Order: sequence, then C-alpha cells, then structure tokens
Amino acid sequence: MMDPTTDNAGHPGDAAAARSALEGLRAEIAKAVVGQDPAVTGLVVALLCRGHVLLEGVPGVAKTLLVRTLAAALELDTKRVQFTPDLMPSDVTGSLVYDARTAAFSFQPGPVFTNLLLADEINRTPPKTQSSLLEAMEERQVTVDGTPRALPDPFLVIATQNPVEYEGTYPLPEAQLDRFLLKLTIPLPSRQDEIDVLTRHAAGFDPRDLHAAGVHPAAGPADLDAARAAIAKTTVSPEIAAYVVDLCRATRESPSLTLGVSPRGATALLSTSRAWAWLTGRDYVIPDDVKALALPTLRHRVQLRPEAEMEGVTADSVINAILAHVPVPR
Repeated sequence: MMDPTTDNAGHPGDAAAARSALEGLRAEIAKAVVGQDPAVTGLVVALLCRGHVLLEGVPGVAKTLLVRTLAAALELDTKRVQFTPDLMPSDVTGSLVYDARTAAFSFQPGPVFTNLLLADEINRTPPKTQSSLLEAMEERQVTVDGTPRALPDPFLVIATQNPVEYEGTYPLPEAQLDRFLLKLTIPLPSRQDEIDVLTRHAAGFDPRDLHAAGVHPAAGPADLDAARAAIAKTTVSPEIAAYVVDLCRATRESPSLTLGVSPRGATALLSTSRAWAWLTGRDYVIPDDVKALALPTLRHRVQLRPEAEMEGVTADSVINAILAHVPVPR
C-alpha cells in the first residue's frame, strides 16, 4: 500500500490532494444536480483515463445540466453543439474561410476546440456528421485541408443521446461507439429526489445560472495531472489482467451476442479499473474494481442478436451473467 501522504511518484501530498479535490466535485455538482452519483463517478473516471462518455437517458433528466456543472466545478472551457439532422461536419470541426482583406483562406476553429465538448443529442444527426468526431476522439486532433490541428489538453467529449427507440434518432456507428470509454445511463429520479428537485425550483433555483447556485471550482488540470501520474503506477497483477481478458473473451462466445468486446474494450476496462482503484484509496487493482466498471465500460461494445433482443435480453443482463460465471482470481 502507498503512503497516503505521498503520491506514487514520491511527491508529498500531490496525489492525496488531487484525490481529495476530485472527491470534492461531488459536493459542488450536488448543488445543481440531485442524485446521479454513479454518473458523476463515471465522468471523473473518464477524465482520469482521458476517455469520452456517452450519456443515455430520456429527455428531462438533467444530462446537459450535469455536464455544464462538471465543467464549472473543474474550471474547464466548455462548448455545446446541438446535433440536428441538418448539422454538417464542418459545423463541429471548423472550416477554411476566405478573407477578402488578405485574399487568403484562414482556418476558423469549430466548437470541438475546447476542453469539454457537449455533443447534445448526438443520435439526432446522420452518421456522416456523427463520424466527424472520430479523429478528434481518437487522435486528439482535427485535420482540415490536409493540415492536422491539435486539440487542447484535457479534451473530453461527453455526448448525450435519447434511447434509440425514440422517434427521430439514428444509431451510432459501431466504430464510434467503441471510441467512447464509458456509456452511462441516466435513470429517472427516485420519488424523494424528484421532490428535492421541485423544492429547489420553488426556492428560485435557475439551472441556467450555476454561479447563483453556488457552484465553484473544486479541482483543476493540475489535480488531473497529479491523479493520472499516480494511476499510471497503480499495480495490475497478472491474475487481474487475465481476469479482464477472460471477461471480454466470454462476450465473444456468448450465444446472445453477435458482437463481443474487442481488445480495445479490454484495454479500456483495465484503464477504468485502475482509475477506480486509485479513487478508492488503493495502489493496486482487485477483482471488485473490474466488476464495478464492467457494465459502463462494456455495455456499448457488444451487439445483441435480434432474437435475444426480442426475448427481452439486454446488454447489461448478458454482462452480469458473464460476471457471475467467469472465475474470480483470488
């Protein structure tokens, strides 16, 4: 076990202070968003792993508010793009614009040039425009007219989508789904949480004014860097690595699935498990860390057989069954 007063790189207090700051995010986000602790945890894990997040939920469950509050609590630059059927790829990435004064073309950056890009209702635009984010998500750059342009660091895409059975939605291509580190589902609030939401609104809460709600920066880029340095030294035993591989291989053999988890998915599960282990105060990964992140990391990387889907089988139920059957290392 690491000394809690030092980080894994030996710098006094850096990792402990970063962990404390990231834990403070919950208190700040709770000033504007009621409940949704699992989603907040998932967003923090994604930030630490330099991954992207897909948020799925019905309209009106505070998906957009959650992302805006996260950006405010981290003091990150953020931009929002409303994905619509007529949105063009250049509306996201930017384009060359002719300047009559200089008689030359200059690059006009699109909203993707930010720290946190909120791609709102991403599945309401056709696949061509959805795919405009592929290079940005994978390479952290945008290429226009043959010239690559680097994106800021940190860079995170948080895309929201309505359930696919809703009218006017397009399914995301498998190649793009696989580039999201996590898929988090935002459920309807409990009765008590919904009462709390209404009570806040009755008291004058304005979701468009986070400053008035008392949301202040709780962590910043330096905390993320310190945390990532510590996570990079979090120990993964050969048994844990084998466990992750066995889980992912089991999805490829499941009779309920036509598409199992790729090696990229196995790498993602290992990465999120390490981040979760560090957040909970350990410098080594245990099987429970893998189990805790298996659903959000893997659910969007598998594809159900049509007959299984008709019988009510879900990706989550298949992954839970695999978690119950694959032997756990001791």
